[in-house]
Amino acid sequence: GHCRLLCKPSALAQHLVRSLGRSAALRGGLWPWPHWPQLQMLWQLLQPPEPEPVVARELLQLPDAGVVALDWLVGPWGAAGGGGGVSSPVLLLIPNAAGKVTGGLLQLGLRALERGFIPVIFNRRGHNGCPLTTPRLQPFGDPGDLREAVTYLRCRHPSASLLAVSEGSGSGLLLAYLGESGSSSRLAAAACLSPIFRGRDWFEAGMPWLYEWPLLLHLKQGLSRYAGALAEVVDMDRLLGSRSLRELEETLFCRTRSRPTSWECYWERNEPLRDADEAAVPVLCLCSADDPVRGPPARSLPRELFRSSPYFFLLLTPHGGHCDFPRRRPGRCWAHEAVLEYFRAMAEFLRTEERRKGLPRPR
Repeated sequence: GHCRLLCKPSALAQHLVRSLGRSAALRGGLWPWPHWPQLQMLWQLLQPPEPEPVVARELLQLPDAGVVALDWLVGPWGAAGGGGGVSSPVLLLIPNAAGKVTGGLLQLGLRALERGFIPVIFNRRGHNGCPLTTPRLQPFGDPGDLREAVTYLRCRHPSASLLAVSEGSGSGLLLAYLGESGSSSRLAAAACLSPIFRGRDWFEAGMPWLYEWPLLLHLKQGLSRYAGALAEVVDMDRLLGSRSLRELEETLFCRTRSRPTSWECYWERNEPLRDADEAAVPVLCLCSADDPVRGPPARSLPRELFRSSPYFFLLLTPHGGHCDFPRRRPGRCWAHEAVLEYFRAMAEFLRTEERRKGLPRPR
């Protein structure tokens, strides 16, 4: 399918090339308008998931009394779902930085459910109906709340493999978590769909209005629900009057009443790849060269990271838009099948290595 895998040569990389090469997912990327990524993005935003999934919400209280929400995908309406056993892999789904759970993310969760995974969506403070119990939201690359959620999932499913997938700008959170946690991440593998690698450059460059304005309105709508509580720490008039995602981000996290900081200092603490050299978990990043949201590949793809780190793999396709990767066949997004195949290949490789070395399975 004209895809290229950029990575550092290793036994794991060879196994991944063989597995993806045998997969039918990479041979199904047909789309009638391959040179219209904006149209692909609009199609992806407007298409609802089929069928609509049933979700069971669980609220997790954090050490500072904040709350995040975990939405467990049970199955489509009128169906019991694929279900999973005690040791079935848990798949943590991370929405974009605006907290919008897209139809594509739900479709991935349903595909995973059909294949025996246990999918659960991570919702940040104040996002997607999650109550905001403290006047504090989660910065772009602060993995503290995600770390608490991963610890809880590990305690709830101690014998299961824990996997994670992020979508779009939500990948900044996952990449920051993997870098900060290193070998203590508790994840077996991770994947990023159309990730944003350089957060500051992304905010400063701006995005197509077709993508930026819906997300901006989505964020303002959610923040307006907590205007009374947030007024203690930020200027709500300036916040709700923001005309770009950068202006909103800067008002929310840099121009606070209690601890103001500069835009430069904010990104020193929140760049997704600030600790990428410490990551110790295989990460597959699916990107398209015509992604209108991430920006031109020459300045937005950290190719040197994939050439030097044995844990980062870049699957690059010429056409696919932003989180779309469309095809004509049922299922619409071939990247979902590629991600699930990647997780299967990772599990197979780890089992083979354990048998070869005679190592006991980690508890």
